[in-house]
Amino acid sequence: MIKNKKFLLLTVLAVFSLVLAACGFGGEKSDNSSSSDGTKDSGSKAKEIHLAIASEPPSLHPQLATDTTSSAILINVFEGLTVSDADGKPTPGMAEKWDVSEDKKTYTFHLRDAKWSNGDPVVAGDFEYAWKWALNPENLSEYSSIFFPIKGAQAYNEKGGSIDAVGIKAEDDKTLVVTLENPTPYFLELTGFKTYLPVNQKVTEANKEWYTDAGENFVTNGPFKLSDWKHSESIVLAKNADYWDASNVDLDTVNIDMVEKEATVATKYKGGELDYIGAPFQTVDLNVIDEFKKDKSLRIKDTASIYWYKFNTKDKIMSNANIRKALTLAIDRQKLIDNVTKGEQKPATGMIPVAVPKFEEDRGYMKDNDVDGAKAALEAGMKELGIKDPKDIKVNISFNTSEAHAAIAQYVQEEWKTKLGITSQLDNSEWQVYLEKINTGDYQVGRMGWVADYLDAYTFLEMFDTAKNGNNDTGWENAEYKGFLDKAIAEVDEAKRIDYLKQAEAVIMKELPVAPIYYYTNLSVVKDGIENLNPNPTGDIHLKYVKVK
Repeated sequence: MIKNKKFLLLTVLAVFSLVLAACGFGGEKSDNSSSSDGTKDSGSKAKEIHLAIASEPPSLHPQLATDTTSSAILINVFEGLTVSDADGKPTPGMAEKWDVSEDKKTYTFHLRDAKWSNGDPVVAGDFEYAWKWALNPENLSEYSSIFFPIKGAQAYNEKGGSIDAVGIKAEDDKTLVVTLENPTPYFLELTGFKTYLPVNQKVTEANKEWYTDAGENFVTNGPFKLSDWKHSESIVLAKNADYWDASNVDLDTVNIDMVEKEATVATKYKGGELDYIGAPFQTVDLNVIDEFKKDKSLRIKDTASIYWYKFNTKDKIMSNANIRKALTLAIDRQKLIDNVTKGEQKPATGMIPVAVPKFEEDRGYMKDNDVDGAKAALEAGMKELGIKDPKDIKVNISFNTSEAHAAIAQYVQEEWKTKLGITSQLDNSEWQVYLEKINTGDYQVGRMGWVADYLDAYTFLEMFDTAKNGNNDTGWENAEYKGFLDKAIAEVDEAKRIDYLKQAEAVIMKELPVAPIYYYTNLSVVKDGIENLNPNPTGDIHLKYVKVK
């Protein structure tokens, strides 16, 4: 999440003013509607929760959002053809059922009776419009490549192909037919991802700025509506009475404050002003992890996400693979986890987290804290660049505002200084400013994370297929790497497909356009009386499942 351009992540990042009340666990629910003051029309108290995110969401347009902060909001106010469950598996959403052809290349989705929050019916054409809008190169959707499994999608987006040749067709209001280039085992999981969410075609065509504020133009089809948005302060979600499954949505109101500092979030939680800390919202402050462990309130769960440092390979120093290798190998990841992050993360010695099926084992690409290997790589890189002394190498480490990211950067800075003799400076920016710097290549080494868009290894590799990929940012590309990915895409045999993905991973781990740091765990705390407020393996929380006693 973490950029999803994630953090993860990841987005993942340190993401996310109302005056918060104490935990409002409320009374029994008597109906599905809420009055404007947050109480039930019958007079009983509404059910609500209080959350925090670290900053303003960069974009609440499903086809433009790239990060986990925005995604945490979008997946709860919109709904795709499918919705992921607690295990990250697709379940029926706007599509009540679907048919898959024998060759597994054609999916026919049958939409249920559902309404937009303005009363319009949700139709198959809304999906066709949204997906093709993202593929239109003029709209600069950084996640357009996530549609490339669809026939003709990449040709239209990158090679001037015809939009009419794209395999997305609304046959009627209730039937969407999608034709793929090749069988794609995770396609149903994609249909629940944020970029695959629909938008109301009539509303969005009438107002191009529809997604920039709450109000009548922000029309949604999910379990919640965007009730209020005080920019850089707070967001309020209200239960959508027109949602098809509203009778099973327990929450009436979700109050989300934007609180930059994790320490402040922890104070608010301990003071009863917040009900939850953890991904995909704000993160648990490093300074209270031991306290929460001691009282046994800290929950730790492996997630399909990774924390890494991206290298700008267009930079003179970072263009050298040996320098990148030296910086990567010199980091003692286990010591970082034991003494700084303290969340029982796993040292990342590959590109794909151990929480991803069929990638649980160590693939042997590198060892943690390989100081001898780092020094040898540094010597080779300096010779190639004509540098005599490590002191002549200056490195700038960029990260977005967060106590955790700052602590990690300081640790890495010291590792590079003591083990390699390389001096580095720390460069901190607010999240949206930071994203712009990364996206435009205005960085040398930049913190980022990646939360799985779907529970498959390909999501961690696909973004580096070409330098043009909107989620790449490193400037790196490699023909051999791309070749293995292309073979994996076309391969029907699952064992062979996994082998091609591992061969691609081996190539990128040799070139190291990114330095894997650790595989995330999700650290969270939640107040008593709240059920199902926990992320699935891809880091999502679908608030429709949350229940308040």
